[in-house]
Amino acid sequence: MMEPCTILIFGSTGNLATYKLLPALYHIEAAGRLHPGSRILGFGRRDWSDDDWRARVSALLGEHFAGRLDAEVLRRLLGRLHFAPGDVERPEDFRRLAERLRGAEGLPPNLLSYLAVAPGHYVAIVEQLAANGLHGEDGGWSRLVVEKPFGFDLESASILDRQLRQHFSEDRIYRIDHYLGKSTVQNILVFRFANLILEPLWNRNYIDHVQISHAEARGIEERAGFYDGVGAMRDMIQSHLLQMLALVAMEPPPNLDAEALRDEKVKVLRSIRPIARETVHAQAFRAQYGPGRSGETKLAGYAEEPGVGHNSTTETYAALKLYIDNWRWRNVPFYLRTGKRLGQTNSLIAIRFKHPPQRLFQSTAIEKLQRNWLLLNIQPNECMRLEIQVKQPGLEMRTQTECLDASSCNLPPEHIDAYEALILDVIEGDHTHFLRFDEVDWAWRILDPVLKLWAIERDFIHTYPAGSWGPLEANRLFDREDQEWRNGL
Repeated sequence: MMEPCTILIFGSTGNLATYKLLPALYHIEAAGRLHPGSRILGFGRRDWSDDDWRARVSALLGEHFAGRLDAEVLRRLLGRLHFAPGDVERPEDFRRLAERLRGAEGLPPNLLSYLAVAPGHYVAIVEQLAANGLHGEDGGWSRLVVEKPFGFDLESASILDRQLRQHFSEDRIYRIDHYLGKSTVQNILVFRFANLILEPLWNRNYIDHVQISHAEARGIEERAGFYDGVGAMRDMIQSHLLQMLALVAMEPPPNLDAEALRDEKVKVLRSIRPIARETVHAQAFRAQYGPGRSGETKLAGYAEEPGVGHNSTTETYAALKLYIDNWRWRNVPFYLRTGKRLGQTNSLIAIRFKHPPQRLFQSTAIEKLQRNWLLLNIQPNECMRLEIQVKQPGLEMRTQTECLDASSCNLPPEHIDAYEALILDVIEGDHTHFLRFDEVDWAWRILDPVLKLWAIERDFIHTYPAGSWGPLEANRLFDREDQEWRNGL
């Protein structure tokens, strides 16, 4: 059983808490993983009592789970909930918060502070936690969970890190990347290192290229205030996709200790060939969705979305070509791609193998041998697939692609969200699936030359129709004409 703790959520009435954290806490409650003494304290600007928040959470979860809500689990969860009205910019509200945490309600002294707020509030919250003695480990541990984006570029990330570490040591900061909590992403380690059959093939001698894609059918919806000026490169590639690249490319760690795993990921990021200013356009591409259609439905372009300026050059599509200059991966291109308003929502790692070294079938009816692919689908369905070539039934020598699917491919998308596992990891003090600052630092170093050039090229941006698979111009990143984007399983 875990230790009792107080989960303090800043921004408890916002979208992240509403759609991710509270449903995750419900699932954790259903699994019986919280200590009976643990409590959840919301902090927000609403002038609510504990009962007001409980009623609000009950309604939200009822809507979220749509008839699948367990009344007993909900009762137990609501019994843990408390609410502290306050504004993160007002020191007096933090003084009242500290008094309540130390008061007669018996809130556990172990404190998990979750910053589910805009990044601009991080420093103010941390300074007020420190000013009121809520950052130390006198009566219990104090841990800080920080959401992405961690900084806006290399310089701002370094400044933010220094400010946070004035009051919280590295071992008490948990930089969350929810992709690392997804079971298929975690399964990459098992898939690679628990199967000896793969290791001889996992290198430049056999792999032609690697694609890592995250596609979203949705647009930015009501998030223009956050998204405009941030863009796809910072939002997805700097964090999620570079983390998946590191897991695919890393060397076997000496053990599964958090620091050993993170050491190997940092080695990969440090080995990525720097992008020179003059090669940015050869290795990076950006675009923005314009008006389009999804079936009979008309879709607005990005510049027509509420809150977006008509002359915005914020990218909603970003693609990047990287090379890892080490013994295993030298000259194997890694293609990273993300976009909004694409054909469908899907996240995929696609690994294409090279052709066999000898053309044995050129005198047969086989016109072209298809490549072998290894596909790891992350969401919405979790699936592992190997595509191999077999002979077609019949008299002639022809081939067809046979798909070898894991049994999980036939299961419906799982309902367990990555946040559940990650919240439990923080309570247990496990850093394995969280980012160390040097990972963040090297990820920004990789992208900084691209972002700096894009920042001054604000007169033009390529567009693609909403509902399509992105701009054809992005194909210029490929090293060879026979390479193309893999959009799904």
